[in-house]
Amino acid sequence: MTNAHAFTFAKLGEPGEISLQDFAGKAVLIVNVASACGFTPQYRDLEALYEAKVAKGLVVIGVPCNDFGHQEPGEEAAIREFCDTSYHVTFPMAGKIEIVGKDRRHPFYKWIAEELGEGALPRWNFHKFLIGKNGQIAEAFPSKATPLGPTMLEAIDKALAA
Repeated sequence: MTNAHAFTFAKLGEPGEISLQDFAGKAVLIVNVASACGFTPQYRDLEALYEAKVAKGLVVIGVPCNDFGHQEPGEEAAIREFCDTSYHVTFPMAGKIEIVGKDRRHPFYKWIAEELGEGALPRWNFHKFLIGKNGQIAEAFPSKATPLGPTMLEAIDKALAA
């Protein structure tokens, strides 16, 4: 049975890839992000969450996507600069991908659709998937779920304790 550890993402604006296999034994929060969205300020909370929980085994991965409202139109260098200067992002950032185009959808999101159904895929920016230490989907959170809110923190703490 495939799990999240089977997938990789290109790194944002630099050679190499982010292999989810490298995070086996850790909880991973994967968030599709955009620079020009009403939810973009969540970068601040995602960074705070990452800084607070990375030593406990949480990894946050931002995945830029222009599929929702065309709110991530920039090239990868511009996205990287925005994240660095506006929100001082230190968590890993993946290269820009597509989520909704069935023919070009990133394999991770194809897997999400196979596991949870098409309806579980993001419908907007800042949708979040929490992957447990075992590589299985622990929980999904809509865009409105705040990274430092009690619902998300409880789920993350549970995934870290498992």
